[in-house]
Amino acid sequence: MAANNLPTTVDKEQIFGMAEKEMEYRVELFNKLTQTCFNKCVERKYKDPELNIGENSCIDRCVSKYWQATNLIGQMLGNGRSPM
Repeated sequence: MAANNLPTTVDKEQIFGMAEKEMEYRVELFNKLTQTCFNKCVERKYKDPELNIGENSCIDRCVSKYWQATNLIGQMLGNGRSPM
């Protein structure tokens, strides 16, 4: 940053670039989570317009586990440790 603590044009571009990458990452993560849990939990034959109790429960567990795994891997990578 500049000496007067105001962001320069380059700093602003870097900040927006980082924010854009973060948003792309989050959208990709959400799409992967949605696809993974949908494929795992929702029956291929759509009988009802809404999820049944078993599907809802499965999706809740799947999303919870997916977030736990993502957070664990993120913490390991953030600490410089190998995720395996």
